[in-house]
Amino acid sequence: MKKSNLLIALASAIFPCGSINAQSSLSLHYDKPATYFEETLVIGNGSQGAIVYGGTHEDKISLNDMTLWTGEPDLKVWNPDAYKSIPEIRKALANEDYRLADQLQRKDQGHYSQSYQPVGTLTMTDMDNESMSTSNYARSLDIEKAIADVSYSNSKGNFTRQYFASAPDSVIIIRLKAENGAKINRTFRMHCQLPHMTFIENGELVMDGYAAYSNLPSYTDAAIKHRYDSNRGVHYRACVHIINKDGKVIDNYHDQLELTDCTEATVIIAIATSFNGLDKDPVKEGKNYQALVRSRIDNAVSKTYAELMARHEEDYTRLFSRFSINLGTTDSKIASLPTDVQLKNYTDKNEKNPDLEELYMQYGRYLLISCSRTEMVPANLQGIWNESILPPWSCNYTSNINVEENYWPSEIANLGELHKPMLDFIEKLPVTGRETAKAYYGINEGWCLAHNTDIWGMTCPVGENGGDPQWANWNMGGAWVSTHIWEHYLFSMDKEYLKKAYPTLKGAADFCMAWMISLKDLKAQNPNSPIPASEENLLVTAPSTSPENTYMTPDGYDGRTIYGGSADLAMIRECLLDTKAATIALGGDKAYIKKIDDTLARMLPFKIGKDGSLQEWYYDWKDTDPQHRHQSHLFGLFPGHQITVAETPELAQACKRALEIKGDKTTGWSTGWRVNLQARLRESEQAYHIYRTLLKYISPDNYRGPDRRRGGGTYPNLLDAHSPFQIDGNFGGTAGVIEMLCQSTADQIELLPALPEAWKKEGNVSGICCRGGYEISFSWKNGNITSLTITSKRTDTSKANILLPNGKKIAVSIKAGGKKSITKL
Repeated sequence: MKKSNLLIALASAIFPCGSINAQSSLSLHYDKPATYFEETLVIGNGSQGAIVYGGTHEDKISLNDMTLWTGEPDLKVWNPDAYKSIPEIRKALANEDYRLADQLQRKDQGHYSQSYQPVGTLTMTDMDNESMSTSNYARSLDIEKAIADVSYSNSKGNFTRQYFASAPDSVIIIRLKAENGAKINRTFRMHCQLPHMTFIENGELVMDGYAAYSNLPSYTDAAIKHRYDSNRGVHYRACVHIINKDGKVIDNYHDQLELTDCTEATVIIAIATSFNGLDKDPVKEGKNYQALVRSRIDNAVSKTYAELMARHEEDYTRLFSRFSINLGTTDSKIASLPTDVQLKNYTDKNEKNPDLEELYMQYGRYLLISCSRTEMVPANLQGIWNESILPPWSCNYTSNINVEENYWPSEIANLGELHKPMLDFIEKLPVTGRETAKAYYGINEGWCLAHNTDIWGMTCPVGENGGDPQWANWNMGGAWVSTHIWEHYLFSMDKEYLKKAYPTLKGAADFCMAWMISLKDLKAQNPNSPIPASEENLLVTAPSTSPENTYMTPDGYDGRTIYGGSADLAMIRECLLDTKAATIALGGDKAYIKKIDDTLARMLPFKIGKDGSLQEWYYDWKDTDPQHRHQSHLFGLFPGHQITVAETPELAQACKRALEIKGDKTTGWSTGWRVNLQARLRESEQAYHIYRTLLKYISPDNYRGPDRRRGGGTYPNLLDAHSPFQIDGNFGGTAGVIEMLCQSTADQIELLPALPEAWKKEGNVSGICCRGGYEISFSWKNGNITSLTITSKRTDTSKANILLPNGKKIAVSIKAGGKKSITKL
């Protein structure tokens, strides 16, 4: 095997003999290898990811690339005459025939999304005795540096391994070391569930493969889920290059490498795919993925290990170190326990553990850095980490909450540039979204997005004429995702970005205004309609669904389709308000602003039901499942800005009542959302209670022991449990903690709006970003602010209005790019 100048000079400093350095409070640490995915350590460079099991006899590392999906460009409308069903559906709704409306909705469906796929698995198997006992095992992930470590001892000596995923060098690095007379003797193999070929080339282990050109979700009845053709679909290559200090690398086998009698070695893994954009054929117009892998390997080999590590740490800490938080100190006896044990005790014993609460919050930032740095490819349902070719819900982009929740912490947690893959992706959605608006809804203005999308930017309602309208037919994804455009502007105050993205935001608003109809037009189809005369001139959506939820009619029908659903109208209202604000900011057309104002004035307002809760349906009907995981009708409270405790107290109280009815038992991502909702309601103790509920210990999915625990919460490796794993709950939780500590609008920054008693005594936070173009850091004691620093990211002199916990308001004048510190408060 070729040697290089990739030296091992820093190994002794990096790997202490037979152990891992004392754990920091921002470290996940365990005393045994992972058996299940939900116990692993996940690393990523924003484009490639690795799932580390940390075994002693065999270490398994599952590999991912953000761009390895099934499918091809979505160039053809699947159901071009679907829009013809809309008048039929509206007629059924006018006649109050909800059963027929549900049936007819199936006519207005298109194809399913494609699926995110795993690259494969690298195994490093010890050639020595499998039954050899080990001791002093330790496994950790330092999220301050994005480095994972494994160490253990056996009768032959001490062994250590270190793993990191480098963004600047686009490779995954594994460092192996043996001490005290031990030697590394391991076999390296790669496996994959996709069609592939594994071979040795120039002393490297190489795997070439390709994904299906078409795929159906796991929940369909189709006998054949994947369709493969070697001349179609996304192709990929993964390559393993081993650099050994001593011993030998034997490449005499056709599909494996052997590392023998070695004390130190570095494994370099490079992955690339042929994906070249949502509108490019991945074979005919694809990237030269093999050349990319070659270039990445050669580049990494040309650097020393110290250089690779330094470049990785500098790049990662540039992002991670912008933000810090201190909510208190955990007892050292608790903090020294393995993370999974801490999580169990936090759940079962109601232990006070602010270090764990900080770790979970910061872990969300770590995950976003690790999975959202690929151009125009946002983090998916599992971020970047997936081991299945039939992952839950296709591991796609679900636009009725999940992909948006992924990016809730991006701006406020000082990671605004990691929002860019999502923002750039949104700007591409109108390519198919305009065709979807025409073919499925008969609308020639603007664009829309339904329930799902994927790397190819599909926008049509899914279901293939057989999906349940409960989830298949919702079409407000464009209204929701487009609000991210205005949010990014409010934090960045980047007018050039707003100019570029404005057509996308406006296109979503145009569709919404064209899609709504008056209740008078609906009522005209049925003179006996129960629609009251006082509401006839108001605008609603028809048909309408509330994401994945159902209602119960007075005669007992479990319905999906209705008109005037509150969630639709809340999202449209937010979209229109954002578009109006953007139009004004850009000095736009006054006639268009008037059109928006006129539309807003005619929209059906929020309603409060007889039970005091915010009404989800046009009629005051109950949910079939009162504790349903979705709370889409509360969108106006969060992530929207239409309902506030100060300005709309009655509606805020109705939201509070809706959450009381929902209860606390729900999925992980829904719990993350509810932390934010409670924070917006200024319900500090309830927000904290829900945050603790989010950190409820959940067993790995495939664990079958008598003490197994199921439901929504947090897995041993702190990933979110829907269950199964969905990463959105992690991001919702991270955002929720910041919402408890600081909330902002374009006009005001409020400090400690929902500070719970558990954090009140003393704490500090640094690096929160606020709307208006500010960054803020502050300390508190006994619930009062003791020091405050505000930094302007604006290009003009401005005045920041700050509301303190004691009700005092202060105005801070600050120059462009300036900073001010205030201690007398």
